[in-house]
Amino acid sequence: MKLLIIGGSGFVSGTLARIALEQGHLVTTVTRGQRKVPEGVQSIIVDRKEREAFAEAIESHGGEWDLVADCIGFAPEDARQDIECLKNRARHLVFISTDFVFDPSDRVYPQPEDGAYRADNSYGHKKRLCELEILNADTGNMDWTILRPCHIYGPGSLLGCLPTHGRDPDLLQKMKAGQPLALVGGGHFLQQPIFAPDLAALILSCAGNKSCQGGIFNAAGPDIIESKKYYEIIADVLGVRTSFVEIPVDEHLKVSPSQDAFLCHRIYDLTRLKEAGMKAPSTSIQDGLRLHAESLLNPR
Repeated sequence: MKLLIIGGSGFVSGTLARIALEQGHLVTTVTRGQRKVPEGVQSIIVDRKEREAFAEAIESHGGEWDLVADCIGFAPEDARQDIECLKNRARHLVFISTDFVFDPSDRVYPQPEDGAYRADNSYGHKKRLCELEILNADTGNMDWTILRPCHIYGPGSLLGCLPTHGRDPDLLQKMKAGQPLALVGGGHFLQQPIFAPDLAALILSCAGNKSCQGGIFNAAGPDIIESKKYYEIIADVLGVRTSFVEIPVDEHLKVSPSQDAFLCHRIYDLTRLKEAGMKAPSTSIQDGLRLHAESLLNPR
């Protein structure tokens, strides 16, 4: 399969590139050339925010792809760019959205794909605007699928799923030193994290699958856990004990109102994904977090 990744040097996009190469696919990435991409990919060097230059780079390359995965689309202009530049060059577009599109104050559990959406200037709202661009566009003969992953973890990223220890670069050192972890709400919010290689496999499974054409799908892992359990599993890997200090939700929101999307139960109905015959995430949270923690303890 010929795969084009918008991105390729980041956490999700880099994981996708490596998994695709391992499966024998031909991988092209679009990056600014500021970070390494996995060995074996073909690179198109351009900043997607330079709209004319991006279009010219795709045109000059002249490629056609079985699957395009946009892992770095954050604004509606990005989604519009995908359609304008690629609808005649790609068989299938997979756009990576987020579970933050949902209004955290108006969720159901488990949350299906249909729900109340954010209507502000947040990251999640902008991702929803990207979705709407694709939903309402003329994509020609190009199929499309939108995936909404929740917390993504795995080698290549920092650990931590909840304030105040979300993507905390010093988390392992703090835990080794026996420092209590301060978690908003005491870490009782439910999570359903997805292992990055599972997300990559899910993306690749969209290619040629007409059942997922024109669909939006929740993307979450197989295990539902309290957020504090996430940290307890890491403590087990380290062979240490951990304790928690509760930060009241209302107090935290006064200081960091933009983090409200983290402070709700993030659990999802995956029925639609499974019925479409896509590759459902299967890595247990225990196995995934062990691999993630070990990658940070023993960096290559």
